[in-house]
Amino acid sequence: MIKRVCVYLDKGLGLTCVTSLRVVETMHTRKALMAELADAFIAMPGGYGTAEEFFEALTWAQLGLHAKPCGLLNVHGYFDHLIRFVDHAVQERFLDSAHRGLLLVDDAPEALLAQLDSWQPPPVDKAAWATRLLKEV
Repeated sequence: MIKRVCVYLDKGLGLTCVTSLRVVETMHTRKALMAELADAFIAMPGGYGTAEEFFEALTWAQLGLHAKPCGLLNVHGYFDHLIRFVDHAVQERFLDSAHRGLLLVDDAPEALLAQLDSWQPPPVDKAAWATRLLKEV
């Protein structure tokens, strides 16, 4: 039995302009399918769900599970504090500086799309990253 994850769909509030609708059993399945079908990931201002889904895609890039660009559309500085948090995580060595380059940011849609289009994935060396972290402990 398929359980609908989208409460809006159950209430008849689903988008009528979509060309393809895929109802899946779990949120994990939904995110995995979305990651498989996506060419890139863009987050616009939102709440917990937006942040969770975007950071999962960003984490998958960090782990080398995909090589797709991840960008924030920083409308009116909405993500300024989040960007400072990420930079602080690098400064405090909770995030490798090489992985900071996985996060693209711009306040103009066209400029962000250009960044996403020209982005090249950095090489991911998980063993070197883990070894470096262990040496710092």
